[in-house]
Order: sequence, then structure tokens, then C-alpha cells
Amino acid sequence: MDYWFQDEARIGQQNTTTRLWAHKGTRPRAVKQQQFDYAYLFGAICPSTGRTEAIIAPWVNRDIMRQHLELISAATESGCHAVVIMDGAGWHTDDIAKDIPNLSIIKLPPYSPELNPIEQVWSWLRQHHLANRSFESYDDILEACTTAWNDFVNDLKRVTQMCHRDWLDVSNT
Repeated sequence: MDYWFQDEARIGQQNTTTRLWAHKGTRPRAVKQQQFDYAYLFGAICPSTGRTEAIIAPWVNRDIMRQHLELISAATESGCHAVVIMDGAGWHTDDIAKDIPNLSIIKLPPYSPELNPIEQVWSWLRQHHLANRSFESYDDILEACTTAWNDFVNDLKRVTQMCHRDWLDVSNT
């Protein structure tokens, strides 16, 4: 059995600002855009194997969520079952995985993002790639999201360490 953590993040022109290095006594400037283009990054991580799946979409809905679950299902080894742990967003309907035979859903309690380690992934992506940026267009947002996700998943040790949880250690014995 493989356990996956799944979530979505909105990335766009109304972006996150973070702390900046500056000389003592000065006020650094940070970019803050007024436009409203966004992309939604659907991400999933299996901490025990380090496998990841992601999809970038212009909006969130049930169909895109279903496509993401199908990617997770396809990434799960033959003979294994994927248990996807996610929050209770409106498009995470109870029947969304009913036709995917090797996948089940467990929903986290409301208002408990601390239980989903992929929330730390979003924070890492913003801190290292996406914050304090100005995006010219939707395509620029897509490129930035792709670059950020690929940089994160290229370090298997970082993926497994950041997303590992002691309470999820389940042995297949």
C-alpha cells in the first residue's frame, strides 16, 4: 500500500511576499502586482517512495481533480493500492475515485493543514522560487510553477524528508 499526500496551491500575479535581505536601516522593495492571472498546481507526494505527481491547471474543479487522481493511480506500482490523503475541498467529492480500482481517499479533518505535509512543499516552493516575483503572463506563471516543482522533486532526499511523518509509518509485514 502506498500513501500519498495531495493538495492544490494557487500561484499567480497576486503573489506571496516574503522577507528580504537588506542593509540595516533600509526598507527593501517587494513586487506586488495588480493583475489577477492564476494557475493552480495540483501536487501529490508518496513519502515512502519519493514518487510525485503534479498537474497545472487554469482553475480547480472535479474533472481536473479526477485527472490528477488518475495520474497518481498510474504512478502506483502494479499490485499496490494508493491511499490518497487530502483535505475536504469542494471538488474533493466522496465519489471522485469510485471508478479507480487501485485508489482510495482519506479526508483530513477540517481546518487541519498541519496534518498534510504537502503544505510545507507549497511553503518551500514559494520561499525558493515563487515569492517576490512579477509574472508577465499566464505562460510565465506556468513556467515558474513547472521550474519550481521540478527543482523540488529532483532532490529525492528532500522530498522524502520533508513529507515523512512518523505517524504514517505502516509496515507491509
